Amino acid sequence: MGDRMDYDEIIEFIMSSGDPKNVEGMARYGINPHNNYGVSITKIREIAKEVGKDHKLAVRLWDSGIHDVRLLAPLIADPEKATPPMIEKWVSQIDSWDICDNLCGGFFQGIDDPYGHAEKWCQREEEFVKRAGFVLVARLAVKDKKAEDARFEYYFPLIYSEAVDERNMVKKGVNWTLRQIGKRNMALNKKAVKMALKIEKLDSKSARWIAKDALRELRSDKVRERLARTK
Repeated sequence: MGDRMDYDEIIEFIMSSGDPKNVEGMARYGINPHNNYGVSITKIREIAKEVGKDHKLAVRLWDSGIHDVRLLAPLIADPEKATPPMIEKWVSQIDSWDICDNLCGGFFQGIDDPYGHAEKWCQREEEFVKRAGFVLVARLAVKDKKAEDARFEYYFPLIYSEAVDERNMVKKGVNWTLRQIGKRNMALNKKAVKMALKIEKLDSKSARWIAKDALRELRSDKVRERLARTK
């Protein structure tokens, strides 16, 4: 790819490097095919590594509306420079689970008060905004090693109340959050199992699936043995 690419070169590269077959494959996994050129995430990460951090460029790239480019933008954006309007704009424009999870996997963790944003998003009605709230908590449960248990126990009521949301992207996000919290340590594991058992009693197909799937992992020998070794 040569020298560091600018906006026009990135857009041109993405559009010329796409693969319609990749787009078809992505669609089968629930990834939005609209305005999607099918560039692999590996290639997108290579571009991000070459470009480096460039917040202004990231903001401009996001505004292109191109699916592949919106996977790239958070990788080069600086979360410390993210303003409330920018954060709201990005989360409200999510239209695919891969973009959602990519944002939560890095960029959103570095913004000011990620836990506060997650709490608000978990209660929003939009499918992908709500998913973003739960996925962000799930990601933080893995990455924020120094956080106190109370930080995550706080989200149990939200997990319970939103477990009845039958939308696929939401229920998977709620499930992911419950499992990741329950895998931090033995104390949280016990509380997550207790919450799953409570959710299981709800009159909701989504809630029953969330509970059953979470209990399968949280009660597994693999998880319990690992937690027993963790001080």
